[in-house]
Amino acid sequence: MDLTIESKAGYVLSNVAEVVEKILTFVPTKSLFHTASVCALWRECARRVLRKQQKVTWISASGSSGGTGHVLPRTLVEEVENVYLLPKTVLIMADVDAFIQQDSHFLKKKVKKSSSSGKTDELRKLFPIGCDILGIAVPGIVLTPMGSHNNPPQEFEEGEAGFAIMFPNIDGINIRSFHFCKRSFSSTSLEEAGLVNNPNLRVVLLFGYEAFKSGAARFLNQVIEPLSKANILLAGGHIESVTSPEPECCNPGSYGVVGLALSGSKIQSASVLLEQDVNSDKTAEAALQRLKSANIPQHNTLGFMFACVGRGRHHYNSKNNVEADAFRKIFPNIPLFGFFGNGEIGCDKIVTDGYTLTDAENLQHGYSTVVALVHLG
Repeated sequence: MDLTIESKAGYVLSNVAEVVEKILTFVPTKSLFHTASVCALWRECARRVLRKQQKVTWISASGSSGGTGHVLPRTLVEEVENVYLLPKTVLIMADVDAFIQQDSHFLKKKVKKSSSSGKTDELRKLFPIGCDILGIAVPGIVLTPMGSHNNPPQEFEEGEAGFAIMFPNIDGINIRSFHFCKRSFSSTSLEEAGLVNNPNLRVVLLFGYEAFKSGAARFLNQVIEPLSKANILLAGGHIESVTSPEPECCNPGSYGVVGLALSGSKIQSASVLLEQDVNSDKTAEAALQRLKSANIPQHNTLGFMFACVGRGRHHYNSKNNVEADAFRKIFPNIPLFGFFGNGEIGCDKIVTDGYTLTDAENLQHGYSTVVALVHLG
């Protein structure tokens, strides 16, 4: 039987799973859901493609939005439908102006506003139902431009900037957010969040807000103290505010702690602390060079940088981007993300086996930078 070119192509696309699956790897996730409704074969191929998409991706933005709302929300609206994974957990960081705009341009064009005009609802409409979203606002941002892992990271001590890191479902790894205030914090809530009695816990990214309120320092120590006894990497700092999830258990202006707990035997991590005497290109590079000895794989790995607002160009004799440039020189294929905040949490943790944090007081710093690597298998 003589088949035309069109009928041959139709036969292949409706019967050869290997070809269909290969083609669908080039389709963004949102479009993948539409193609899955074509037929049973395409549905199964789409499911297999989604299961294989286990590498982290991100959307980042910077620069003036020209009076049309903050640049990050606008970029998220435009770009989130083009990603090639199904987000399960999303970490969003932006400068404080991103979430105090009076004119909410956030989803004006593509998503109808609900009667609840809260920013949390607006964020959730961008991502799949059930996606775990942690959003925070900070004084300054560190990000890697989207498009490639080896794009040079940039420090934005002021101005519009932000990013959204999207974690898919990864076999053997559990990433979940937590949020404690003085009313919700207890040993039970710590355990429910996976922060204690969890032998698979490997990394905790921890962010305190309203840190200068009376009682905030004591509360943060209560959270850090049990974590300091575990063989984990702890990194983070003091932020301006939480944007998602919105605090519900305490009054506006109350202090609290949010973060991500990363569990799984495949996770590898390491961190270094750049203290106040690290104040030149050479000393910054030497401090970050110590991370190399941890031998963290560079594929599917993220870098995190949590720096004091007192560092940046003012600390390095008016030189811009010193620490981010030093990181890229040593780790050219690892994207870097983070913020300039009001205090830092972390320590040197280079040895990957047999190392235990012992003193919670030594995990909080000022006028320093914490840089961490987190490998997700």
